[in-house]
Amino acid sequence: MSNTSKAVTAREAAIASRIIAIREENVILDVHIAEFYGIETRTLKQAVRRNRDRFPDVFLYELTGDEINSVVSQNVIPSKRHFGGAVPFAFTENGVAMLSSILNSKQAIEINIAIMRTFTMLRKALLLQKDIMSEMGNVKRKLIEHDEKILVIFEYLRQVEKSGQQQLDQSNRKRIGYIRSDE
Repeated sequence: MSNTSKAVTAREAAIASRIIAIREENVILDVHIAEFYGIETRTLKQAVRRNRDRFPDVFLYELTGDEINSVVSQNVIPSKRHFGGAVPFAFTENGVAMLSSILNSKQAIEINIAIMRTFTMLRKALLLQKDIMSEMGNVKRKLIEHDEKILVIFEYLRQVEKSGQQQLDQSNRKRIGYIRSDE
């Protein structure tokens, strides 16, 4: 494995650790994107605000107070002060892709590519997890069916054993009554 692929893997791992689920969507916060780009958060926000028409609500949204509290409680950020009093932006995968059209530095392009790869990797992992869960459900259903069939077999064996025991008891009992001459 080359040094560049190790660096990309390390970068993507760092990015993946910053992607969080808010509103049932994977997003990355503006403070983390700015950190990866090596710029201040306010610089990133200014660029976004100048080009707000490129970022519909499905690409970017501001966090609510409850969402900020949730992010703080999950230790995604140390405290509300980390935002410096500003309401943080949450960028969806499409929002990150749109950032590449307004941030034109070489570093921004490299970071965008890494972030997009990471989002893709997470999406594939989620699909794989769903497939695994579905397969586990199938296995569980088959196990239940097999358990039911095994119980039926055991019940049948008990009946056969009971029937055999009755026949054995019948043949071993002392006979009473008249003895026939042909016996």
